[in-house]
Amino acid sequence: MTHALPHDLSCPRILTREGGLELSRVVAGMWRMVDWGMTVEQRVAFIEQCIAIGVTSFDHADIYGNYGVEGLFGEALRAQPSLRARIQLVSKCGIKLVSGKRPQHTIQHYDTTVAHIIASAEESLRQLHTDRLDLLLIHRPDPLMDFDEVAGAFTRLREAGKVLHFGVSNFSRHQFESLDRRIRLATNQVEFSPLHVAPLFDETFDGLQDRGVAPMIWSPLGGGRLFSANDAGAEQLRLVIKEIADRLHQPFASVVFAWIMQLPSRPIPLTGSGRIEAIKVAVAGAGFQLARTDWFAILRAARGHEVA
Repeated sequence: MTHALPHDLSCPRILTREGGLELSRVVAGMWRMVDWGMTVEQRVAFIEQCIAIGVTSFDHADIYGNYGVEGLFGEALRAQPSLRARIQLVSKCGIKLVSGKRPQHTIQHYDTTVAHIIASAEESLRQLHTDRLDLLLIHRPDPLMDFDEVAGAFTRLREAGKVLHFGVSNFSRHQFESLDRRIRLATNQVEFSPLHVAPLFDETFDGLQDRGVAPMIWSPLGGGRLFSANDAGAEQLRLVIKEIADRLHQPFASVVFAWIMQLPSRPIPLTGSGRIEAIKVAVAGAGFQLARTDWFAILRAARGHEVA
């Protein structure tokens, strides 16, 4: 069944932390942009369409698209410079891929040294054709990460006006709080979906809620597996979500986004699509709440057992 979306669909905004960075309630994830095959003009139009529905925040990483996505997005900003003042740019650093574009990398590894963080941020600025990032994240926890060194790199970038806010991605509660004690962090971007509910139970969301920090969510649809996984558990989960979606006359994916955004830590989900209709479906999830019984029906199906 298909469902019409409201004509006045618009995405609200959310503070990642009191007095901190303001992002759109749904963030457009750019990691697949190389695969979309868009011309510069089509990229400009896509950004404009996102802005028109209130999706003004765009998520990047230096490594996305084999170090290619930021450059593609930057070409759009170069073609239409007025876009920059209307959007928020998020990027990540700290992973070094083995790539023909980085011949000096001989093994895939993490690097959270001051030199790499600053050099990566400056390269992101160059690729994105901008003078500032609104938010820079450490992409993955690094076993050799020195919290004081990371905080020092962040401080230097902030004092230079090159990065306005900072955060992390895929950090545990303890890792987040250890760095947050040294420099105020805006968010922790983590994987979460009905197919991956660990942050509900490993203190990730509890710890962020306690500090007034809204997490960002990657892979909210399980990388598409919510639609395609064929094991018995995934099929039962899909049936439960579909029953709720049909009863509420909402798209399937909108129900999933609503389920995620209903958490008291105020998660900010990312999309991964280059289709504006798919992004509208995500935004629609911000427009309604699930009954508590429906919310727990999805959780029960996700875990395969009752809560007690």
